Amino acid sequence: MRRALVSLLVLTALAGCGGSEPTQTLTVLAAASLKEPFTELERMFEAGHAGVDVRISFAGSSDLAQQIVNGAPADVFAAANESTMDTVVQAGLAAGEPKIFAGNTLQIVTAPGNPKQITGFADLAGRDLVLVVCAPQVPCGSATGQIEQQTGVTLAPASEEPDVKAVLGKVAGGEADAGLVYVTDVKAAGDKVTGVDFPEAANAVNRYPIIALDGSGELAAQFVTLVLGEGGGEVLASAGFQAPSPPDP
Repeated sequence: MRRALVSLLVLTALAGCGGSEPTQTLTVLAAASLKEPFTELERMFEAGHAGVDVRISFAGSSDLAQQIVNGAPADVFAAANESTMDTVVQAGLAAGEPKIFAGNTLQIVTAPGNPKQITGFADLAGRDLVLVVCAPQVPCGSATGQIEQQTGVTLAPASEEPDVKAVLGKVAGGEADAGLVYVTDVKAAGDKVTGVDFPEAANAVNRYPIIALDGSGELAAQFVTLVLGEGGGEVLASAGFQAPSPPDP
């Protein structure tokens, strides 16, 4: 009995030692539209960095930028447009210059089968349509506003959501007839929704920048390198993102 008790105590002690291995945490704040590819990149990074726990928070880029400016702890920031990233850079919180790693364009999202028979951007102004869009300060909302100005079409959404996934969720859940999200969001949703292309979207392409934040250290730089490298590019392309494009002249 005593020998069994001693053996049990030894095993317990060994188990405790095995679980006490120190773990480094890398905190990444990323645009909501990056959820699918960055979740995959998180797995890739952790597989190549023993003892590292990557924790990613996804939300609207403007909200994340403000959190960083307000002092939220983070090592890496990936935004859905350059103007949002500028908020962080101008606050002196970036380590180096932001790098563009992907592009994305808007797409109309509808219930499966497109029951309202929406064929273009102008159809979204129909009075019998429940429309949801991103809030103006969010990159997807900013792109929506650009297209409204360029086309002269004024939308009257039922709600303005804090990020693109919230728009997608309302359409997929039957709370709205249509919304404006990214092509990557429609792809990620599969048969839960239907996507409708419209040519005006090409005039409001969002370029995604990434940066290691001031004081973040080597792990942050390595994560940024992964995103910018061939492996990151393959993951992003598989999710439907465009390769980085040069800025408009």
